[in-house]
Amino acid sequence: MSDGPTSDYHERLGVPLRWWAQGTMLVASLWLAMIVAFQENDPTPWIATGVAFTLLAVCLFWYGDARVVVEDGWFRAGRARIEAKYVGDVAALDAEQTWRVAGPEADARAFLLLRPYLKRAVQVHIVDPADPTPYWLVSSRHPEALADALATLPRES
Repeated sequence: MSDGPTSDYHERLGVPLRWWAQGTMLVASLWLAMIVAFQENDPTPWIATGVAFTLLAVCLFWYGDARVVVEDGWFRAGRARIEAKYVGDVAALDAEQTWRVAGPEADARAFLLLRPYLKRAVQVHIVDPADPTPYWLVSSRHPEALADALATLPRES
């Protein structure tokens, strides 16, 4: 391992706490609607509420488990990964730039890992001639740090 600067970067795009609070309130509303509709000793509202909360938790954990990782000469965003030698120009985007690149100026061939609760992103141009993907657009809580990690990736000639 070299003594040079490390380009390691790890980020989990977890859902915000407010999504958990809103989901819990939704499940509580379901429980309240069911508790008044069933007999007093009927376990159905409790079972349905337990199932609904479990489903909520699984969905929020799954959606928020997307990871952005830069290490060992690779860039991973969700399930996609690419070698450093195919990473071209990298730009940390603010909220307005992210909106433009993901919306009106979007290229349908681009790879997107976007989360609606993260307004900023990093645009990573792809220089692999065999890959039709022009760029990756990846949401991040720390786009400058991600862009720096990508810029310092060791690239082979």
